[in-house]
Amino acid sequence: NPRQDRLTLSVVMEIDGRGEVVDYEIFPSVIRTVERMTYTAVRRILVEDDPEAKARYAHLVDTFREMETLCLTLRRRRLARGAIDFSIPEAKVVVDDEGRPVDIRRVERSIAEQIIEEFMLITNETVATHFHHLGVPFIYRVHETPDEEKIAALQDLLRTLGYGIKGFPRVHPGALQEVLDQVAGKSEERLVNTVMLRSMKQARYAPTMLGHFGLASPNYTHFTSPIRRYPDLFIHRIIREVVTTGGLRSAAALQEMLPAVARQASERERVAMEAEREAVDAKKLAFMQNKVGEVYPGIISGVTAFGLFVELENTVEGLITLTNLTDDYYLYEDKAYRLVGYRTGKVYRLGDPVTVRVIRVSPEDRQIEFAPA
Repeated sequence: NPRQDRLTLSVVMEIDGRGEVVDYEIFPSVIRTVERMTYTAVRRILVEDDPEAKARYAHLVDTFREMETLCLTLRRRRLARGAIDFSIPEAKVVVDDEGRPVDIRRVERSIAEQIIEEFMLITNETVATHFHHLGVPFIYRVHETPDEEKIAALQDLLRTLGYGIKGFPRVHPGALQEVLDQVAGKSEERLVNTVMLRSMKQARYAPTMLGHFGLASPNYTHFTSPIRRYPDLFIHRIIREVVTTGGLRSAAALQEMLPAVARQASERERVAMEAEREAVDAKKLAFMQNKVGEVYPGIISGVTAFGLFVELENTVEGLITLTNLTDDYYLYEDKAYRLVGYRTGKVYRLGDPVTVRVIRVSPEDRQIEFAPA
């Protein structure tokens, strides 16, 4: 609802041409939005140069152009310090009025999504740095350095492909991003992205600032979604008290609460993400129910001792069991992420393209079964 007064906490930053925050202020405020914008409308203005959209939002076009410039500046700065930028496909399920899925599309991230993403990242970093220096009780978003064994396994795989992690066995996120840049657009891109992502630790909430490996940031928190995430709401309460009174009345009690709050937030986040994933998977199963017999191109997204997981272009994933690989007896090579035919030497490797036929869809088993086409 635009053009209505809203109470909020604002972080007003002055950022120079290199993307460095040179001054900032954090304070309670009243905001009044000018328009209710959507990613689609902003994409039409900035990417498609759509005359109709530009006319409709003529009073904001220059602002969006400036936001685009700042976004790209912040992104360059983030990547230059070594942040990892994984390319992870997301699905959008389109449903009818009855809630039945009528289409599933791969979501493409445009400059519109990137603007919000980069602005949120710099805001979260600024808030984390400020309150870490104040030394008040706080919840941080942390992402620790990967385990040595997993990075060693990744390095072994990369060497078989002709790549390597610079500085190994020491690992810096920038060295991993360099590998991602090298494989971009190549046949092994999916394989390397998937294995590297699996070698990462899971981000979590913590009462101490342990840094964020993936963002190559020493200070990070979640501040920007207090209506959606409890950790954001928790620190909003702390921030509001600190900036309005200059201190905390119950600092000792808050400090004692923090480990339990961070642990609970991390656990519930994982449950919520799993619930979201299951809900989307249920819609995908419903969408594919009348697609038995259809043939689709896909990418091998997982290799196991019992078969191959294949992801279609629309992100729907199904399984080719070993019993459906009827042309040979296949051996599983776990370290190489592949199945190899005993007689023919035929190889199915993570990231390889494959054409499949849908042979079974079972909502009860939550499974879609494919066979090679």
